[in-house]
Amino acid sequence: MRSARILVIASAMLATITGTAWSQSYFTPFIGYNFGGNSTNCETLRNCNDKRTNLGVSIGKTNGVFGIEQDIGYVRHFGNTPDGVRSSMLTLMSSLLVVAPLGPVQPYGLFGLGLMRPNTSAGAKNAIGYDIGGGLAVFPTRRIGLRADPRRMRSFNDVKLFVFSGEKLEFWRASLGLTLR
Repeated sequence: MRSARILVIASAMLATITGTAWSQSYFTPFIGYNFGGNSTNCETLRNCNDKRTNLGVSIGKTNGVFGIEQDIGYVRHFGNTPDGVRSSMLTLMSSLLVVAPLGPVQPYGLFGLGLMRPNTSAGAKNAIGYDIGGGLAVFPTRRIGLRADPRRMRSFNDVKLFVFSGEKLEFWRASLGLTLR
């Protein structure tokens, strides 16, 4: 937990560094929930009564139309688990961004690779996966904005871990965050 605090503080400091007019660093803490795939009982974004809160942070830099981003997400109670079994999912993704810098409204798309780490009370496994998605960032001021995006996350390899049946991990994440640049 201490490492997470240090990462958040260091990221916030990085995001406050003044950049040139053509380059923007940003820091976005977010909250959201997972749906679809093998994440929960939620089949779709709107048809979801069993929302499991997902927390995380995205740290990135854009330079005109292109950018890079590091995304760290964590959800407790990941997947449909029997009573008494704890589970969680940690995702660490590095993504390439394509941004439409249209002033205060900025749609974007992304594709990335990274680590997916499901964890249960019976153990943990590492899997390499990808994320693909897009979203919209709206900046009412030059430095502060809101960002919303859905992302699909999927592992390349099958994962066998107590409650996971040996299939590829797959789910969507919808999130909303406060962006500081």
